[in-house]
Amino acid sequence: MNEIKHHLTDEVLMAYSAGSLPEAFELVVATHVSMCDDCRARLDAFDAIGGAVIEDAETVALWENSLEATLALIDAAPEFEAPRRATNGSAFPAPLQDYVGGDLPAVKWRSVGGGVRQAVLSRSKKSSVRLIRIPGGVRMPDHGHRGMEMTLVLKGAFRDEHDRFGRGDVEIANEDMHHTPIAEEGEDCICLAATDAPLRFNAFIPRIAQPFLRI
Repeated sequence: MNEIKHHLTDEVLMAYSAGSLPEAFELVVATHVSMCDDCRARLDAFDAIGGAVIEDAETVALWENSLEATLALIDAAPEFEAPRRATNGSAFPAPLQDYVGGDLPAVKWRSVGGGVRQAVLSRSKKSSVRLIRIPGGVRMPDHGHRGMEMTLVLKGAFRDEHDRFGRGDVEIANEDMHHTPIAEEGEDCICLAATDAPLRFNAFIPRIAQPFLRI
């Protein structure tokens, strides 16, 4: 595995530890953490701090049926699993394989033009997450952001005006960032990308196609 140079911020890891991230971003974080020893260690530290805070918190009076209501919520919640380490020889780390239901051959791609393909994995009012496959050497449309976009490289690499991002690297963009990602020559660049608002394209054609492509 190549050296990971671009990591998750402490703010994102703390939000993940607290369970306050939308599902789309939780998937990206879990997938990256399974690939990155550094972020996994920092997440463990935040989990430990959170546990200590709960233990030291003052007790408060609860209403009569609090225990029954809490147990009912626990029974209804999906089973939680800590992010597992990435498996060797697979394009998708374990958390993403669990979500997709398999590795790369299980993905149902849809063309979005220019040889680029995507597969929307989940979409809600709060966020969406998709896989993006960019042929080597292909340039994505110049765009900005109306919210946060978190992009994790799973295979290949891309460059933009800010840096190079290879397997395991994550780029976090906000409203102040405009960029034009270009996949490196030699192989397809496959990314997992989560957003909480539509992108802001500068060119006319991508803006027209945007509602149909759900980007």
